[in-house]
Amino acid sequence: MQPSSAQIPVVPHFFLYGEAPRDVDDRFLHLEALDDRSRPNRWSIRPHVHTDLHQILHLPAGGGVMRAEAETIAFAAPCLLLVPAATVHGFRFDDETVGTVLTLSDRYLRDLARREPDLAGLFAAPAALPAGEAGAAGECIAELARELAWAAPGRRAAIEGHLLVLLVAVLRQRQAAQGALAQPRPQAVLVARFREAVEAHHRTDRPLDAYAGDLGVTPARLRAAVRAVTGASPGRIIRDRRLLEAKRTLLYSDLGIAEVAYSLGFSDPAYFSRFFAKGTGEAPRAFRERRGAIR
Repeated sequence: MQPSSAQIPVVPHFFLYGEAPRDVDDRFLHLEALDDRSRPNRWSIRPHVHTDLHQILHLPAGGGVMRAEAETIAFAAPCLLLVPAATVHGFRFDDETVGTVLTLSDRYLRDLARREPDLAGLFAAPAALPAGEAGAAGECIAELARELAWAAPGRRAAIEGHLLVLLVAVLRQRQAAQGALAQPRPQAVLVARFREAVEAHHRTDRPLDAYAGDLGVTPARLRAAVRAVTGASPGRIIRDRRLLEAKRTLLYSDLGIAEVAYSLGFSDPAYFSRFFAKGTGEAPRAFRERRGAIR
């Protein structure tokens, strides 16, 4: 028997940490001191998710560990932390860590990426970036804070200008850390749209032709774009997203292995176990026992 939707794992979904989910404005942008939520929680932020919000943490002092999905990422200031929307994440900050948290809506980022396509890949994955241009980022954040705090003429244009400079500085730092060049713009936009489609359909066994049809391109063009931008095949992107959801479900729920399989759209739990083992090198139960479920 397949589980009902009420049995699907419940990871806390917040608007901002500790706040009930609500609709996000198309141009939502929020800036606050790290201290505001971390100190009252003894510098420990439990695993949670923001469905439509990306975050950039700028830390000039301190350090700690970020848990992003099943991975643990250590960081030390000065640094930048990137948290993509819909990523289960949590933090354990060193006491007295100093920083700011910038939150922007996915729709706002996509609007900016239509004008500057290189921004489409900024939040491709969680990351901790070394200082690099963190000084420039700090200056942009300080300017943003000033503009957000008052209502001077041209405020909206000034806010967006500082935000764009900040996002470009972070993008360049990310690419420098990866040793990567900017991706071809049309292909980067297509791949960003493909990832959005995979995000919407990752609980179904959907053929590549269906994705290509939705995107208005041929399967061959989609394969070429995904290869050029990511170095992987579209099938790999789809499988990796399903594996990510499987890991998340195993770590953040009490569902049995068969229930996990059904919740992810697999009709045969044995096939799900083979799929998971092929992708991770271990059986679902072994993965759960080794990593330990997170509550």
